Amino acid sequence: MKFLGKSSRQRTVFLPLCWLLLKFLQPGRCHLYNNRYAGDKVIRLLPKTEGQVHALKKMYHTLQVDLWQPSSISYVSEGAVVDVHILQNASQALLAFLHEANIQYTILIKDLQKTLEKDSSLRTQRNRRSLSAYNYEAYHSLEEIQDWMHQLNKTYTGIIHMFSIGRSYEGRSLFILKLGRRSRAYKGAVWIDCGIHAREWIGPAFCQWFVKEALLTYRSDPAMKKMLNHLYFYVMPVFNVDGYHFSWTHDRFWRKTRSRNSGFHCRGVDANRNWKVKWCVEGASMHPCDDTYCGPFPESEPEVKAVANFLRKHRKHIRAYLSFHAYAQMLLYPYSYKYATIPNFSCVESAAHKAVKALRSVYGVQYRYGPASHTLYVSSGSSMDWAYKNGIPYSFAFELRDTGYFGFLLPEMLIKPTCTETMLAVKNITMHLLKKCP
Repeated sequence: MKFLGKSSRQRTVFLPLCWLLLKFLQPGRCHLYNNRYAGDKVIRLLPKTEGQVHALKKMYHTLQVDLWQPSSISYVSEGAVVDVHILQNASQALLAFLHEANIQYTILIKDLQKTLEKDSSLRTQRNRRSLSAYNYEAYHSLEEIQDWMHQLNKTYTGIIHMFSIGRSYEGRSLFILKLGRRSRAYKGAVWIDCGIHAREWIGPAFCQWFVKEALLTYRSDPAMKKMLNHLYFYVMPVFNVDGYHFSWTHDRFWRKTRSRNSGFHCRGVDANRNWKVKWCVEGASMHPCDDTYCGPFPESEPEVKAVANFLRKHRKHIRAYLSFHAYAQMLLYPYSYKYATIPNFSCVESAAHKAVKALRSVYGVQYRYGPASHTLYVSSGSSMDWAYKNGIPYSFAFELRDTGYFGFLLPEMLIKPTCTETMLAVKNITMHLLKKCP
């Protein structure tokens, strides 16, 4: 099966670009992201007492830090793991504070810039070895992903249909791939989105992997054949297109959208706090400069509005909503915004249990699963809760690899194992949909 080969003209252009990028990453040359992360560190903190938690929250508002995990300082509690990206000019002050407060810590990444440039150099070398076909074991820019979508749409006309559901704040198309055979008049559907948070690159990589596996194994895998014959799959490889593009060009650790906030220099809204379900109550911020900013009103972001409108229009036949994030190694289901049990808990919990078991069978990787409020933290305005509240009975959010050693910088060598095991979990959930829940 021919799979997204590049034209000879594209190949001749690509090699010099790779060579130039490698030259840029050599000492004394232009640095990735304008050397903005030089000397920055990523530190894991382990507050063990209420006093240490209080001290950390106070520190957060005085030093230049970016929380990697959890996503908001309000989620920090006793015994919680806290991963912090600390700027070079604040690192000495933070380390002194940690010693004084007697808070245990581990340095995960000593120099973020060096780690990024090493990772980028490896990515470039890998891409040089994969010019004849699209490389699914690599991260791709927004332009590459959208070109890939267009190519699939031309090549697999009988099973794929590409369309746009609107435009982003900065005017980029919000593209969807619809997969499935036109085998019956009425078919249920599964929605899959990746990249709500820009810096979580493993999400879009998985969405592409899912599409690739569906196309390659449809004829040989009975489970995949059944899935595509009985269901449609709406796959959105990059939800937050503006933010994802920005994470490639300016700020690798950008999380939010790129909309302007009136009266503030800070840009963007957390697209996973902007949904009309207990909007901006707990676990979300009303301050535009915070990473969990809920926005000026529900569905203020055109990206969220477009997806919500599409799901509302098709909710009668969409049976599952799957959203892919990173990192934590968890499979979450509603509710996020409150400690309560969903009405169809037994069916959803059974699907999650079997999915995590299937995932673990590949490489032995352990995922926790359960209601998001208990398993992760309480947060309002999430897409998963909104989908469930709007009639989609199976709503899940995956937090993919890892648990913090690499964090948002999951190496490309781990794309294949991460996607392989996650694929089994998704297939398991999908097959669960096709059976009557016991």
